[in-house]
Amino acid sequence: MPVGKKFLPAFIYLLIFILASCSDEEVNPDEDEVFDGVYSVAKIEITTENATEVDSKESYVNCSISLDARNSDWDYSGSGRIRGRGNSTWLWYPKKPYRIKLDQSAEILGLAADKDWVLLADYRDPTHLMNTFVFTVGQGLGLPYTNHSRYVELTLNGDYMGLYTLTEQVEQGKNRVAIDEDEGLLLSLDVDDGPGLAPEEEDNFWSEEYGMPVRVKDPDIIDEAHLFAIKAEFALLEEAVKSADYNQVDALLDIPSFIDFLLIQELVYNVELAAPRSMYLHKDKGQKWVMGPLWDFDAGYDFDWSTMYTGHNFFSNYKELVLGTSPSIHAGGYYVPEFFTDLFKNRQFVSEYKARWLEIRDQILSTYWAVTLDYAGGFSDAMSRDFQKWPIDKDHAHEIQRMGDWLSLRISYLDGVISNYPDGN
Repeated sequence: MPVGKKFLPAFIYLLIFILASCSDEEVNPDEDEVFDGVYSVAKIEITTENATEVDSKESYVNCSISLDARNSDWDYSGSGRIRGRGNSTWLWYPKKPYRIKLDQSAEILGLAADKDWVLLADYRDPTHLMNTFVFTVGQGLGLPYTNHSRYVELTLNGDYMGLYTLTEQVEQGKNRVAIDEDEGLLLSLDVDDGPGLAPEEEDNFWSEEYGMPVRVKDPDIIDEAHLFAIKAEFALLEEAVKSADYNQVDALLDIPSFIDFLLIQELVYNVELAAPRSMYLHKDKGQKWVMGPLWDFDAGYDFDWSTMYTGHNFFSNYKELVLGTSPSIHAGGYYVPEFFTDLFKNRQFVSEYKARWLEIRDQILSTYWAVTLDYAGGFSDAMSRDFQKWPIDKDHAHEIQRMGDWLSLRISYLDGVISNYPDGN
C-alpha cells in the first residue's frame, strides 16, 4: 500500500491526541483551512534557459517560474534565476535544494514580496516537518524575522522533483531581516562558512574572545578595515557575555531573544550549536544584538550521525542534551562555545531562563505541534508522490507520529533538567 494511503489514520491518531491535550480555548482550523491557504501544497514549475542543468551552487541559470496554488490569488508567473544551495544537503543527497532569485520582487504564496527564495529538499528529514515545527515555535515566541513554510511540488525542466519547503532567504531586506542596509549587521556563526573551512572568503573571521567562526552575511564587506570594525563590535558583545554580568550584557544583547533561542536549540536537540553551524544573530543601527533568524534543524531531533550520508534515523533517545545538566560547566551535554553558556553563571539569567521555560512549555504540543500537524495534513498526498520519487526506508506517517511522541517525552524530561540547573551567582 502506498505510504500516502497509510498517512491519514496516523494523522487522525495524532490530531486526536493533540485535541485531547488542548484547553477549551484552543481554536483548531476546520478542514477547509487545513487543506487551503498556507497548509495546502502549490505546484511550482521551473524551466531553465535551453533546459540547462542546475548543477552548481555558484552559478545561476536563467529560468521561467510559474506557481499554481489552491488559492488562485497566489498564482504566479515570472522570470528569474536558479542555482543549487546548501552544504551537506547539496553534496550528500540525491534530492537537491535550490535558491531562486526573481527578476522582479514578488509576493510568493502569501509571503511578503522579495526577489530571493529558497527551496528546501528536506531529503534527510523523513517527516518534512523539522524546520516547519521550529519556525512555528519561533513565530509563536515572537523571535523576529522567523521564516515561514510553504509546501510546493517542484517540476524542473519537465521532471517531477518532489515535495519541497519554499521559504525566505535569510538576508537583509525590508521583508527579510529589516536592519539598516549600510549600518545594520547580520552574522552567521558557522564553521562551514568561517575562516577555517572557507579561508578564500573575505567576509569571515575568528571571533576575538571565544574563537567562533563568524561570517558576515550583511552588509557586503568593502575592505579589511570594515571587517575589522565588525569584528571589534562583536568582540564587545563577547566580552560582556564572558563577564557574566547581567547589566553589561543587557546593554548590548536582547536577552529574551537569547533565552528563547537557546530553549529552542535544546528542545529539538540541535547539536549544530556545538560546531556552530547556521546560528544567526543581527543588530540594527543603534540597537542591541538579537538572536536569529532560526535556521536549519534537520540535524536535530536525535539524528543518528553514524548514518549521516545515507540515513534518515531520528527520535531514538529523548534524554540527550545540548547544554547539559549544568550549562556553565558543560556537564552532561555537548561542549558548545561558551558564548552560549557563560550567562548560566548569572543568577538573574538562570532565573529568567527557568521562568520562560515554564511559561512556554505547555504551548509546545497544544499549539505549536498542533499547527505543525495541520501542514502534515495538507501535504499527505504530495508526500506519497515524493516517496515514489525518492523512496527511503521510512514510513513518513509513522515518523511523524514518532516525532510527536519524542517531543512529548522530551518536554517532560526537560522539566526536570531545567528546574535543576544550578542557580548561578
